[in-house]
Amino acid sequence: MNIDWAALASVFGVSLVVTVALVGLFTLGIIGLSKQASTQASTAQGSTARAGGSGGAFTPVRAGAYLCFALCVAAVAYGIYLIVA
Repeated sequence: MNIDWAALASVFGVSLVVTVALVGLFTLGIIGLSKQASTQASTAQGSTARAGGSGGAFTPVRAGAYLCFALCVAAVAYGIYLIVA
């Protein structure tokens, strides 16, 4: 039995980098949504409430969080495609 150690190391390295990247993207998405929630909570508890406030507005932080989640889904879908095809 002959093991191609270079190929094994390559697969290990790529899977390690992709795993860390996916966890990082997912973490950024969670942080983005939690920042949005904490901003809304602090605005709701503040003494000055605006009459047409942007409590549920679509902010760039929320868009970035959704982009991070979309990239995670795309990476997982691509991995499944590579396994199935």
